[in-house]
Amino acid sequence: MPEASAITPPVAFTADELPTWQPNGVVFAMEQVNGTVFAGGTFSAVRPPDAVAGTEQEAVNFVALDAATGNPTSCKLAFTVGDGTATVRALAVSKDKKTLYAGGYFGAVNGTPVSSLAAIDIETCAPKASFHPAVPATVRALAVTDDTLYVGGDFAAVEGQTRERFAAVDAGSGALKPFTANADEPGRAIQVSNDGKNVLLGGDFFSVNGSNTHALAVVDATTGAVAKTYSTIPSNSVVKHIAADATGYYTGNEGSGGGVFDGRIGLDTGFNEKWRDRCLGATQYVLPYDGVLYSSSHAHDCSLEGQFPDGKRNFLLAQQTDHKGAAPAPVDGFVPSPPKLGWHPTANDGIGEGIGPRVMSIAEKNDVKYMWVGGEFTLINGRAQQALTRFASTGDVGAPTTPLASVGSVKPGEVQVRWRTSYDQDDSKLTYRIYRNGSGTPIATVSADSLEWERPQASWTDTTVKAGQAYSYRVTATDGAGNTSALSANVSVTVPTSVQAYPDKVRADGANLYWRYDDTVSPYVADSSVSGNTSGIQVGAPALGQSPGAITGTSTAMGFNGTSQQVYSDHRQTVGASYSIETWFKTGTTRGGKLIGFGNNTVNSSGSYDKQIYMTNTGRLIFGVYNGSTRTISTGLFETYNDNKWHHVVGTQGPGGMTLYVDGQNKGTNSATNSTSYAGFWHVGGDNLSSWPTRPTSNFFAGSIDETAVYPSALTQAQVKSHFDLAKAAVDTVSKVVATEDTYINQGAPSTAYGTSTQLAVRGTSAYESYLRFTLPAAPSGQVLKSASLQFKTSTQAGAGTADTVSVVPVTGTWSGTGTTFNTKPTLGTTALGSISGVPDGSAVQNVELDTTAISAVLGSSYSLGLTSTGTDAMWLWSAESTAADAAPQLILTFGPK
Repeated sequence: MPEASAITPPVAFTADELPTWQPNGVVFAMEQVNGTVFAGGTFSAVRPPDAVAGTEQEAVNFVALDAATGNPTSCKLAFTVGDGTATVRALAVSKDKKTLYAGGYFGAVNGTPVSSLAAIDIETCAPKASFHPAVPATVRALAVTDDTLYVGGDFAAVEGQTRERFAAVDAGSGALKPFTANADEPGRAIQVSNDGKNVLLGGDFFSVNGSNTHALAVVDATTGAVAKTYSTIPSNSVVKHIAADATGYYTGNEGSGGGVFDGRIGLDTGFNEKWRDRCLGATQYVLPYDGVLYSSSHAHDCSLEGQFPDGKRNFLLAQQTDHKGAAPAPVDGFVPSPPKLGWHPTANDGIGEGIGPRVMSIAEKNDVKYMWVGGEFTLINGRAQQALTRFASTGDVGAPTTPLASVGSVKPGEVQVRWRTSYDQDDSKLTYRIYRNGSGTPIATVSADSLEWERPQASWTDTTVKAGQAYSYRVTATDGAGNTSALSANVSVTVPTSVQAYPDKVRADGANLYWRYDDTVSPYVADSSVSGNTSGIQVGAPALGQSPGAITGTSTAMGFNGTSQQVYSDHRQTVGASYSIETWFKTGTTRGGKLIGFGNNTVNSSGSYDKQIYMTNTGRLIFGVYNGSTRTISTGLFETYNDNKWHHVVGTQGPGGMTLYVDGQNKGTNSATNSTSYAGFWHVGGDNLSSWPTRPTSNFFAGSIDETAVYPSALTQAQVKSHFDLAKAAVDTVSKVVATEDTYINQGAPSTAYGTSTQLAVRGTSAYESYLRFTLPAAPSGQVLKSASLQFKTSTQAGAGTADTVSVVPVTGTWSGTGTTFNTKPTLGTTALGSISGVPDGSAVQNVELDTTAISAVLGSSYSLGLTSTGTDAMWLWSAESTAADAAPQLILTFGPK
């Protein structure tokens, strides 16, 4: 299969940067022809790619490079000026691919006099001396037809005749043409229409030929007469670039100040707007290719497009050129843009204006296409690379990030495996493989979509598990090219022997977000709801594994420092008119803080925020929404909850209004049935509280939080009271008891002791037997043993599995790891406690269910088990001395109420 098909369609390029020579300044312009890429800007030399040996070469504001190798060609041009700093700002290639046009601010090319506009013979790499229109100011944009070169920039005249910011010259001679499109501010972009009858102009202007039109206009290609004006681009925004494909035209926009438009516009073939991308972040260039619009910007806020909120900068993006199917309804008068795609090379602001990437081009050589990018950046994908980089249509070598996994079980026969989806720079659809108990063969395969800023939880439910047994899981992610991530960290769970009442009730009552805070890997917080998959992301490294948690049993809580730590939901959503928010908390703070709430940002402080429960400095609780004004319910003046005890709080809103419950009791209601609708994220432990009643000293909560849930309905008082009561219900407890001593005997070496061996062995003929010693705990008060199993892991030795049945029996005689040999082996009981048959080859964890009655009788004592077999196929397992993961044999003991 061609490598290009490995990239998630319709993206056509990998995000893996290729070695490319790099200028020592800024690249402003780029063009390509016949496998050669031309780059112009403000620089004096080019050097080999970072970490590649080689000699720097002089390159005065221009360099020609081989599209396939990234190395300079023999074409050398120097753009110079007698006064000031020379720069190349625009490049264009003639339709016959014989002439390269260059615009900028310069007075000579290789010593040949010109005036900010030049024509280069591509075959000889020599300036055409006869082509020298007099342009007295910087040229910023070029577009060429068979016979005409259109020019845009800062000038007010060309060849001594009035041509304000836009002009046209003969493509061969350079003679000025009658075309007149006078603008009042600089021209920055030119694009000839597909039929050649019109020209699209972009820039800073507010009028063209006396017609009011800001930043964008369409004019007649021959006369310059205005054909279409535009009034919907804000006055503080400009058009930096215009591009075209067969279906329409696209603009890249930049601005500054409030209400700025920094994104992209899609126009149809009639020059009418079909969509608008209102992401913020100074779009410099747009490049449509094969149904995808690639863009260079430093987009930092795509909230208005329902994508990432204000935060870090994203420099290279891709999106479809048109909506697939019906376009969405307009928002604020504009049709939203097609969604972003999974192509996301990273860059940085770099030097100069700190813009990052500025220009793009696609070149082809030897049947491979290359996306070239130039600008001000000094890093690409985290590695040093200045001003130029490139990406190919083949050769995807970047593996996805490693999934962050979690696991939970609240009822017999069911384990929920969850993971934060991985991120791959050029693949948005990844394949996940789940491995159980160390096996090298996946037990399940799941496909899921993700983007850099949208990594939802994926999950899979294992229904082949047995109550009372322990299971471990790991997950990998694979892209379309077969690049596979490392295995996730191992996560393990013991399946309960009876339903865990509290979490089962939360799930049954319809929670679509349920954070239990039992995770062991940062920054992921798993969603334990049935199908919500709304995981959380930790900010500031809250403390994991805080024990005891709010719920009786083994559940843990999360600790927050009250200054910077929080968790936000990794899923942008809107909240309906009916909902409930619920959490447990424990604190002694006198600075208050937000327990849970909804806001329109993630890491940064939200600008819109409500549907929240927060604590005042004195320890009172307030539940509030905003629906034009703040509507709140508070606990009483002396009802304070900063007493270092666990408390349960629930806020509901629905057709009956708002209700606040604390520790199962109704603490107040009001009649507010609605709140402001906006897209945002759930926050726990902190977010903005500015202007809210009785605002605490801190926005952030100091203390422990546990068992947070959100529901798409208003819980009833009976449901709330049930949750509070079930939190203290008796639950199963699990003890994992690792072998304190182990060894095996070998009939073939009857006098040898194997007490320090990292492996144990079991075989009937000739005999291997293994012995394990455990110090068993007594049953907790009021509880009995409900299940027992022996867990061990077969080794990596070839043929470690067995086709025979292995039995677990009591050891009735005495033995020691250092002294026991075949000749001194202990006596074994005759009644098996459990057995396992057909253990497959390959290192994996195995479980053997044991006789509960027999194990109950020896609780609270030192107890030994023997592993025997009657066949000839040996089984090899890790001993307690092994350092392999999950290696030590252990007993899994589940205790529960009588």
